[in-house]
Amino acid sequence: MRVAPRPRARGAVAALAAASALVATSLATEVTDTAVSRAVQVGPAPAAAPVVPAAQVPAPLADLDAPDPLRSDSGAAITSVREWEQTRRPELLEAFQEHIYGTSLPAPSSMTVDESGGNGSARRVTITVAGPEGEASFTLRLFVPDSGTPKGTFLLIDHRGSVGDDPGSGGYAPVSAITGAGYALAALDASEVAPDDASSYRDGVIDAFYPAGQDLPADAGRTISAWAWGASRAMDYLQTDAALEMGIDPGAVAVIGHSRGGKAALWAGAQDPRFPVVISNNSGSTGAKLARRDGSGESIAAINNQFPHWFPETYKDYAGDADALPVDQHALLALIAPGRVVVGSATDDGTADPHGEFLSYLGAAPVYELYGLGDTGLSSSNWPPATGKGYRGPGMSYHLRSGGHGLEDADWDIYLGSDLFLR
Repeated sequence: MRVAPRPRARGAVAALAAASALVATSLATEVTDTAVSRAVQVGPAPAAAPVVPAAQVPAPLADLDAPDPLRSDSGAAITSVREWEQTRRPELLEAFQEHIYGTSLPAPSSMTVDESGGNGSARRVTITVAGPEGEASFTLRLFVPDSGTPKGTFLLIDHRGSVGDDPGSGGYAPVSAITGAGYALAALDASEVAPDDASSYRDGVIDAFYPAGQDLPADAGRTISAWAWGASRAMDYLQTDAALEMGIDPGAVAVIGHSRGGKAALWAGAQDPRFPVVISNNSGSTGAKLARRDGSGESIAAINNQFPHWFPETYKDYAGDADALPVDQHALLALIAPGRVVVGSATDDGTADPHGEFLSYLGAAPVYELYGLGDTGLSSSNWPPATGKGYRGPGMSYHLRSGGHGLEDADWDIYLGSDLFLR
C-alpha cells in the first residue's frame, strides 16, 4: 500500500507538506493574531487547582540566565501568536537543529506499508521509506480496544523493543490496560528505525539518505533525531484510510517516550504540529531537563561520552559549557504549544534531574500564555510538588511519581485518567 499522507493544518498557521511534517519540508504559512490550535477534541476540563500565573517564572530559571523564549534573536519582545509563529518559533527550531539535535532527515521520496501482520484488534505494520541511497523498513504495532472507537492513541517510541505482537499487561507498555481504558497503542520499533549502537546506528533509515561510505555532516541528526523522524512517519500511517478503519482519530494522537525515547518524543512534537499531545517521561538531559543545570543529573559531556551516536558532533562543543547554548530545554517544551505538553518525572531519578524538568515545565508557560493556555495546573511553583498527583491545565500537564527511573503503571494511571485530549 502506497501512502500519500494527508496534510493537517496547524490551525490557520502552517499547513504541512503531505509527505513530511518536519522542518525540512516546505511550510505554507498563513498567520493571524488569534490563538491557533492543533487537532484536539474540545470538552470540559476537570476542575483545576489554584493556578500559578504564567508570568511567575521561578527565580532559579532566571538565576541560570536561561534564554527567554519570548525574545527574538534581534532582542525584540514576542507579544503575540503572530510574532511567535512567524519569527521566534522558526528561530528556535533552527537553533535546536544546529546546536543540539541536528538536521532532520528530509521527507522520503515514497512510503509504502505492508499491513499483512496480525488482524482484528492487533496489527503489525511494516513501513518502508525510500531515500536517495535506498530503502529502509521498520515496524509499527497497533493495538485497539476490542469494542468501541478509541478515545485516542498513544504512539510509543519503543526504544527497548519491549512491545511484541502479543499484548503486555503492565509496566513500560501495558497494552491491556491502555486498550481497557478505551485507548489505542501504536508502538514504533525504534531500534529498526536507528539501532541504539554507536557502530550501527546508521543501518536503519539514516543510510537511506546518506552514502554509507561517507561520514555524516557534523550537524546531521543521529539516533534521537531519526527516532523523532520515524514517529512522524508513523503519524503519516495513522492518517491513512486503513488506520481510520480501525477507529484511529489522527487528531487525537499522543507521541510518548521514556528516557531516551522521551527525548525523541519531545523533538518529534516540537517539529511536527500534527501531534496534539506530547509526553516526556523521565527524559532528563537533552529532554525536559534544563541544560544549564549541567551539574545536576546527567551532563552534556556525560551523555555524549556514553552515547556518541545520539546527537550531532555540533552538540559535543557544549560539553562543560552549557551556558554557551543559545537555547535551553524549556524552549523545546514551548515549541509544542499550543499542543499539550506532558512532563512526567520521578522523585529518585537523580540522573534525569526531576527538579530541572520541573523548572523547564514552568519556563515554557509564558509561551503557552500567548495562546491563553498558560495555566500549568500547579498550585505552587515551589519544588517539590506533591507526588503521585496529576497536575493538569488546559494545555500543560505534569506529575512527579515516587520512585526511580522507569515508565511504570503509576505513570500510565495518570496518563490514562487525565483526559489528555480534552482542553
